[in-house]
Amino acid sequence: MGRISRRVFMAAAGAAAGLATAGDAAAGPGRAFGPPAGRRADAAEFRGMWLATITNRDWPSRSGLTAAQQRAELIAHLDTAVARRLNAVVFQVRPAADAFWPSPYEPWSRYLTGTQGRDPGWDPLGTAVDEAHRRGLELHAWFNPYRVATNTDVTRLAENHPARRNPGWVLPYGGKLYYDPGVPEVRAFVQNAMIDAVRRYPVDGVHFDDYFYPYPVAGQSFGDDATFARHGAGFASKAAWRRDNIDRLIQEMSRRIKATRSGVAFGVSPFAVWRNATTDARGSDTRAGIETYDDLHADTRTWVEEGWIDYVVPQIYWNIGYSAADYAKLVPWWNTLVKGTDVDLYIGEALYKAGDPAQGAPWQDPAELSRHLTFAAKYGQVRGHCFFSAKEVKADRNGAMARVVADHYPTRVTVP
Repeated sequence: MGRISRRVFMAAAGAAAGLATAGDAAAGPGRAFGPPAGRRADAAEFRGMWLATITNRDWPSRSGLTAAQQRAELIAHLDTAVARRLNAVVFQVRPAADAFWPSPYEPWSRYLTGTQGRDPGWDPLGTAVDEAHRRGLELHAWFNPYRVATNTDVTRLAENHPARRNPGWVLPYGGKLYYDPGVPEVRAFVQNAMIDAVRRYPVDGVHFDDYFYPYPVAGQSFGDDATFARHGAGFASKAAWRRDNIDRLIQEMSRRIKATRSGVAFGVSPFAVWRNATTDARGSDTRAGIETYDDLHADTRTWVEEGWIDYVVPQIYWNIGYSAADYAKLVPWWNTLVKGTDVDLYIGEALYKAGDPAQGAPWQDPAELSRHLTFAAKYGQVRGHCFFSAKEVKADRNGAMARVVADHYPTRVTVP
């Protein structure tokens, strides 16, 4: 099989469609939500959507809008979440070593004004937290620890950018710039930059996605040989050292989040294949071209088993019956992994594929995603789902999201 791609940040969106709303959809502070059909009256589940800002994927619709226009678009996304009877928004606030709040560590994101470092004239993260809570939504702050830029030109960064002041922290790879995870000062700095948001705002969660060491690019090597020579003593291989670097990031962030603000959940949404069973008997019955343990040096299995994270949202972005990575095989694998731990399992759903003519026949069927939720409901450790992403939650090209709401979300419920 060819390589299975990760989440694709597509530029095109479907035509806008009307929202399937109901009289109980609008929620105010203190709203008591009812249980989904077939669940206990005290049941709760995570119903989230990712709100991506990298390359202006979901929001803002383009850089350079006025503060009032940006705010109106953000509020519209939150209202969409309420109308779809969701209860959580995972808001990307540090997509590329930048910030969507007034950070003392990193510059304002260029995705706001078009110029990195330019003050947009308002506080997007602070507003998002306040407005989400007003609507009965949780707001999880989504950070990318190591991505610096979507190009390799350091001079395009703001003049005071930490990557320009510390050129030894940065490596080019695959047409992008990354902080080197093996540099101890980098690990400390990115944590400080992220914890600043937790300290300032009553966010409900801290969220990482699938980007740790970068996805492999054919014919290229991530140039951390010198870093390994300086810091890799005692490790049997560079791969083991790299995994230890990411393990340290996860453990230290977990401790620091809880020390900074009690009650904030720490979650990760990894690429869904830890390892194939052909590589490791403990792995999943898959034949994926990417394995997080080996290729991204992210040992997600250990993070769950050790309880270093509070929730995990594997991106199971394939249809039921897909031969290389079957949704119906990955959900049971993750269900077994989290059983007996204190880690909540939510399933990441590829709403962006629904109705996309570039996708296969299963994704043209409006019922495919609804079948996912029906299947996952048979597994007791699955506590909810998260949909990628906000633009598709609104546009709903082929009615797949409306079908999910009609079949599974008759009323709003609380987050576990």
